Amino acid sequence: MNRGGGGGGAGGAPGPTAAASAAAVQRQKSLLQRVDTDINGIVDNFSHMVNLSRVNDPPFRNSQEVLQMEMRAARVVQAADSLLKLVSELKQTAIFLNFASLNEHVEQRMAEFNQQAERTDRLLEKIGEQAAASLKELESHYYSSVLRTNQLEE
Repeated sequence: MNRGGGGGGAGGAPGPTAAASAAAVQRQKSLLQRVDTDINGIVDNFSHMVNLSRVNDPPFRNSQEVLQMEMRAARVVQAADSLLKLVSELKQTAIFLNFASLNEHVEQRMAEFNQQAERTDRLLEKIGEQAAASLKELESHYYSSVLRTNQLEE
């Protein structure tokens, strides 16, 4: 997991580095180009198949057209297979990126909870010190009070 900086400080969650961002943009362009190529291939080959499907009289020409239609159909199947592989690749990428972002989110929440625990510890320490000071003050008042000295004399 690439991160910009040493850790998740007070500035916010760590983000991807510039190189990772550039790689992601390049990958997105590549995937979009593959999609365009495959879809254009399917449309082009299908339209050629429709044009070739006209019935003609000469038997030699029909067999030639059948061969062209088979070739075009094979290309449509190849382009569709390529699109299916692309969809599978996109799903895998989405799953892995989701795990990475989930891990980053967990690490960020852990850092937030650790900071909150430190603040809570400091607050409890401060409260304990104040309670100890108040207890000492109350003890000194109690031991120097008139009522206590009168009870000891009786």
